[in-house]
Formats: sequence, C-alpha cells, structure tokens
Amino acid sequence: MTIDQSVFSQIATTMARHFDSLYYVEIKSGNFIQFFPDRSIETVSLPNTGDDFFELARENARKFVHPSDQEALLKMYDKDSIPSLFGDSDSYSCICRGLLNGKLTHLRHILLRCANKTHVICCLENIDDEIREKEEQERNLISAMRMAHLDGLTGIKNRNAYEETAAGIDRMIAAGTQPPFGIVMCDLNGLKHINDTQGHNFGDEALQQASHLICSIFKHSPVFRIGGDEFVVIISDRDYDNSDKLFKELRAESISNTVSHSGPTVASGIAKYEPGRDKNFDSVFERADQHMYENKNEIKDGSAVNPPVSKNSENALITAERKRLLDGMFGALYTTAGEGYVFLNDMHYDYSRWSLSLVCDFGLDSLYMYNAGEIWREYVHPDDVEAYDRVLESAFCGQPEVHPIHYRVRRPDGSYIVMSSRAFVLTDIDGQPEYFGGIMIPKV
Repeated sequence: MTIDQSVFSQIATTMARHFDSLYYVEIKSGNFIQFFPDRSIETVSLPNTGDDFFELARENARKFVHPSDQEALLKMYDKDSIPSLFGDSDSYSCICRGLLNGKLTHLRHILLRCANKTHVICCLENIDDEIREKEEQERNLISAMRMAHLDGLTGIKNRNAYEETAAGIDRMIAAGTQPPFGIVMCDLNGLKHINDTQGHNFGDEALQQASHLICSIFKHSPVFRIGGDEFVVIISDRDYDNSDKLFKELRAESISNTVSHSGPTVASGIAKYEPGRDKNFDSVFERADQHMYENKNEIKDGSAVNPPVSKNSENALITAERKRLLDGMFGALYTTAGEGYVFLNDMHYDYSRWSLSLVCDFGLDSLYMYNAGEIWREYVHPDDVEAYDRVLESAFCGQPEVHPIHYRVRRPDGSYIVMSSRAFVLTDIDGQPEYFGGIMIPKV
C-alpha cells in the first residue's frame, strides 16, 4: 500500500490528538495498516496490517461492545455505508461502551475521510475519564440547581422555588388551564422570643420542628419556607381533596403543642383558588395570609387554645388549675391506653379533653369541650342513643364501674362505624363523681 504526502499530514494531526489507536484503511478493499500500537486497548487490538479491516472491526464489536451500542458501531464499519455516513463532512464519530481488560469503558470511534476519498483513517480513543468527568459536572450542576431551590436549615423548598412555582401557576391561570389548588399559609409563633431568650440554636430547632409538622400533614404537597418564620403549602390533587380534614389536623396539632409545651405552635390560614374571583396566585395567597393572621391573634389571646365549644350555663368556667390537672391526668391516661381514642371529663365543670386523632377523624371543633357528652351524642346512631344515654347517666350518678358498650357513630362522610367504649369514674374525697374517662376503640 502506498501513502501520499497529504495522508501523512492528516496522520500527524490525528496523532497529536492522542488517539489510542489509528489505522489507515482503503475503503474498497479493506486493506489497512496501523501507524502506532494500541496503548490501553490491547483487548480489542487488530493486527498491524491486514486485508479486511471492516470485517475484523465488526467481529470485535460483536465480541466486546455492549449489546445496546452494537448496532450503531456495526453500521459505522459497514464499508458500503461509509460514503453516506460522511455526507458533507469529512468526519464521523460514534461513542460506545466496550469491555476492555474486564471493565466496561467508553470509547470514541472516529472515521476521517482522506483527501483522495478512497481511504479513511480510523481512530479509537478511550474517553472513559472524559465521560465520567462530564457526568460528575452534570451531577454537580444538578446538585447546585437543587441546592439553589432548597432551604438549608429545614431541607424543604425555599423562596426561589416558591417564586418559580407561583410564576408557573400565574401562567396557567392566564391561559385558563390551572387545575384546582389551595394555599396554606403558616407562621411559627414566638420565634423571636425563642431566639432572644434561648438562642438561635433553639430557634433553628423550632423551625425544623415546624417544618416537620407541616410536611407530615401535607404529605403530597410542596412545602416552602418563604421567610424567617413563614411557610407556605401549595395544595393540589389528593391533599386538595382532603384539605379541610388536613387543615383541621394542623390546627388541632398546634393547639395540642401549645397546651403541652411539647412542640411548635403554628398559626395557619387557608384559601382556595376561585377561577371567577382570582386573577393571579397572589389573590389566593392574600386570603390565606389574612386567615393566618386571624388565627395568630386567636392564639395570642387564648381563644384558639380553649374555644368555648359548648358550656352548661349552670357551671362556672373551668379554672386554670383544674384545667392543668385535667391535662396531666389525660396525659397519663393517653400514655397507658395504647390504641384507641382517649377522653377525660372534669365532672365538676363538665369540661372534657379529647384525643387529637378523635378530633381529626370525626371533624370535631376542638380538643377541649364543655358539655362534650351532648356534643358527642349528635354523632351517635339514633338506634343506639338510648344505650349511650344510660352510660352517661350511670357515670354522672357516681357509679364507679361503667359497663362497656358498643354503639355506632357517624363519620364526616356520613357513614357509621361501630365504636367499643370502656369507661371509668373517679370520685372525690366526699365520694362525689369528679372525673369520667375512658377509651373508645373503633371496630374494623
């Protein structure tokens, strides 16, 4: 095989590129000559010279190239297809994964058309380091973009992500394609006081607890920290369908934390998108924000923590000391009760404390209620009211043992579930009934 001067010039150029292997091949016959030995791809090396380069290359492809990449490489080394591969260009390349020295490695195959158009220079380059570096750069870029949208303290989405999401919703509202959604606005109460009196480490922990509380309730919605103590939930789909129940749960949990001093107090407000009323995202946000500030004021003046759901006018309001005793006894009862709904009634004031799960599952207004027996009676199936009344009557008559009963109660969706109830009565030093409590277990 003879080689003209222009070919030597191309060879010099390609060698400068540090290819791992380089062959000069006559297209028509397949005759080839290798210009320098393989450096790192000995496993798939060809002879230094030969008369059927393309068949040898295709044979190697079938042996050493990943099955998913074989088709492209076999096409590249089909000498009848080579003219169409180049088109208007004088080069063609293909990246594949090959098994080299027992390791899957990325290789770049390059064809360079010589000036005489009767020969090609076939180059092979190990680019595994290049591919892995590129993948690492892409991972770093994705990580950087992700971190730019995450709050470093809580791990939830930050204000950048919130503003991008709001802008996207605005575009869909303008186009008339926005599906139903709602906004829950939340504010961690007392953060400044915590920071000032206990230090910022305690404040950071309170923010993390508030974030966890909100995320644990709205499991299927994005939660954003948009300011120092402000959080926003954009509810849709499953959470939107259950928004009333979830929002009640959030408020009830916050009230419970306030009473027990065991967790964050979160003021909250909710608003839902109304297509005929809301022209943009901010319109919905402003209503949720206003609703949240109303709740914040209720928490501040105590009306949210102990709302007078119902009160017997013959009794005085429960004292702070009696309420503290009720909470302490309820906590002990709740700890030992296990599964089921726990309730405890101070019979001197007819004032009750109920399980948070009961309040949420049945849509009650508060953890605390005056005249709770009458309120709960409205949930009892009409055919079971008589049995329910007998239990209450025996309790308020001071009988220490209250017989277990089974009765049906109405859930928020209108269906009934059988409840198994076990109760007790505690008397004061004069033998008068003082506390009535127990556990109710739903029967599945």
